[in-house]
Amino acid sequence: MNILYATSEAAPFCRSGGLADVAGSLPPALAKQGDQVAVILPLYQSVADCFSKSAELKMEFVKWTYVRLAWRSVYCGLFRARYRDVDWYFLDNEYYFHRPELYGYYDDAERFGFFSRAVTEMLPDLSVKPDVVHCNEWQTALIPIYIHDEAVRTAFFRDIRTVFTIHNIEYQGRYGRSLLEDLFGLPPGWYDEGTLAYEGDINLLKGAIVNVDAVTTTSRTYAQELKYAYYAHGLERVISACGDKLRGVPNGIDVRSFDPQHDEALARTYGEASLDGKAACKRALQEELGLEQRADAPIVAMISHLVSPKGLDLVCETLEEMLEQDVQFVLLGRGDAQYESFFRDAAQRHPGRMAVRLEHPDHSQPLSRRIYAGADLFLIPSKIEPCGASQMIAMRYGAVPIVRETGGLKDAVCKNGEHEARGVSFANYNAQDMLRGVREAINLYRDDPAAYRTLQKRGMTADDFSWERCAEEYHKIYQQLYAKKS
Repeated sequence: MNILYATSEAAPFCRSGGLADVAGSLPPALAKQGDQVAVILPLYQSVADCFSKSAELKMEFVKWTYVRLAWRSVYCGLFRARYRDVDWYFLDNEYYFHRPELYGYYDDAERFGFFSRAVTEMLPDLSVKPDVVHCNEWQTALIPIYIHDEAVRTAFFRDIRTVFTIHNIEYQGRYGRSLLEDLFGLPPGWYDEGTLAYEGDINLLKGAIVNVDAVTTTSRTYAQELKYAYYAHGLERVISACGDKLRGVPNGIDVRSFDPQHDEALARTYGEASLDGKAACKRALQEELGLEQRADAPIVAMISHLVSPKGLDLVCETLEEMLEQDVQFVLLGRGDAQYESFFRDAAQRHPGRMAVRLEHPDHSQPLSRRIYAGADLFLIPSKIEPCGASQMIAMRYGAVPIVRETGGLKDAVCKNGEHEARGVSFANYNAQDMLRGVREAINLYRDDPAAYRTLQKRGMTADDFSWERCAEEYHKIYQQLYAKKS
């Protein structure tokens, strides 16, 4: 099958969050399944910079044209590169995309309306016609709408199937009703008949969910959670109504890169069969971060964006009680000023027992890998976690996770109860429940090393974290849609 993956960011070309990791890893994994895969995204300033700095990456010009955007005719250039057995297409318009950041501008609705219209109009100019167009997040939500709208008039679009992945439902692309015709160039029926209508506004995410052939999320638990108001940010009824086409497909991680047996960032490599190297990594981490050199003090680590959905309120409320358990606490992250200030002050009060590095985890990859390797326990108390990667990476490095039972954390760590659990979990978003989970993990580490070792082994030998496993599930979804098309 021919798959076109539409995204607003993709590693290594441009990145603002986890979507880029998915878009950079899943398409190459799909190509290994035998599909012909292409990715299409904006030609941002950062994309141009990426190519200018690389001698291996080459971009070729394909064509230019004018794209219809309501009453406008807007220039669009199409460029192509070959990377990791995937064709990468980049849509060029310097007015919209030659900017320092990917998002956060007053005209984001127009920028990604243009991108979605350009993707649709460029489909006939790609090297092969896609059988499936796979879209992601609100920035691409108009693509299936435009494809459906064009199919009424043009036979080319009628047999293209569409998939939409919700990575974080909080971001929905909600705009005023007036933009429907004047900006997006859509007939009023798309609003009047309810597809895009939402409380008097346009909701692009809702329109995609209603319109596509299949909807996926980044974990099985998150797919079920989205049917409830606490998680769905107002779209629970829409999700429930589309439940027959909803699937949860857990993301993966690069298991070849995140491998303690071959990770050059570590003081010493190690594997599940022998953890002497992990003990050496713990000593090296304590020395690097100025912690007391103690093998008996478990290191509890966090690597996180310092924002409320990551459960930082629970940690702030119980940090002193946690440190009373004679543990060492390590934090790497950047985010809201209130959390940065809290953890900075706490580290000053507890020298030798607490280390805080206020750095973006993506910009401190070697340090983050050393923390995974040196940590005994890894805390992820998220309020909401659609998928998450930290729990999978921590387990690969033998750090036993302590997680709240939500989204991808529950899927990866809890499995089918205590006999298959790979870590310690707590159900309620409550500070004392989290603290009980931390104490349980500490007690296992100190008083029941055999049980602790069992959790370590299950995590380090888990075989369901790869992008290949994720690609296999998506390949089945595409095949089902392709069969309906035939």
